[in-house]
Amino acid sequence: MDCILWNKHRGASAPCVATIGFFDGVHLGHRFLLRQLVLAAQKRQLKAVAITFDQHPRRVLQRNYIPELLTTLDEKLQLLAETGIDGVAVLSFNATMAQLSAHDFMQQVLQKQLQVKALLMGYDNHFGRKNNECFDDYARYGQDLGIEVLPTQPYIYKGIKISSSVIRSFLHEGEAALANECLGYPYTLTGKVGHGFQQGRAIGYPTANLIPASIEQLLPANGVYAVRVKCPDSTTWHDGMMNIGYRPTFDGTAKSIEVNIFNYANNLYDKPLSVAFYERIRTEKKFRNAPELAKQLTKDREMIINFFANQSQYESI
Repeated sequence: MDCILWNKHRGASAPCVATIGFFDGVHLGHRFLLRQLVLAAQKRQLKAVAITFDQHPRRVLQRNYIPELLTTLDEKLQLLAETGIDGVAVLSFNATMAQLSAHDFMQQVLQKQLQVKALLMGYDNHFGRKNNECFDDYARYGQDLGIEVLPTQPYIYKGIKISSSVIRSFLHEGEAALANECLGYPYTLTGKVGHGFQQGRAIGYPTANLIPASIEQLLPANGVYAVRVKCPDSTTWHDGMMNIGYRPTFDGTAKSIEVNIFNYANNLYDKPLSVAFYERIRTEKKFRNAPELAKQLTKDREMIINFFANQSQYESI
């Protein structure tokens, strides 16, 4: 798959069939759309290209907005490469682009720069300065510009109209398993290991304190999770348990993200780590003392071991 970081100084690309979106998470709904894109492109003997942006548009439109992303740009591009499309054009979204009308965007960017011959519109997708334009408007502009505008239907899974927003809501509620079903893979948080409070080590459960790679990465709801962890010195994923929260037993005041990796004792300080979420097994709770917490952690560990043992579909990521 070709990936092009696009700017106005580039020459025109090869003619293509395209679709536009932020594609956060590259979830099942996106994959459904991209399969339709590939078929439409094959029918017209053109390249299938996904058009996306280098940052969330609302960051430009709302100065203080911090998105809660399901994937970083690099992760998104890696996932898009697995969908069978021919290429991705990553546009730099800035104040100038934000001021373009839908017609001007279609003319200046889609027609002149990217040579889009057909545009596949996601069922809830909108672009352009005005927020009240719809498919009929885009189709009318397309007629003027020689761009065929094609409709699509939403992807509905188990009665759920899948979107990035729906997946975020599941993660906010601690419903990691439901989020994973909609994504089509385990939700994964990446970062590096920093120094923590070492209170887990004192009760027999040493943890790696994860510092997310970006403040824009979504943190699931507080609680204890069954996770799998990718360490830098291993090609396999290790079972583990992660706690997100404020360490109430120790009267903590700052949120921490700590993971206990089963049967693993190597030094991870300042090293990269990826944590894949599978199930929240309980909410965060304050215990009377450290020994009582240690007893609960033993139960949590056993529950997670049994969870993975009974989930054959999770044998690999």
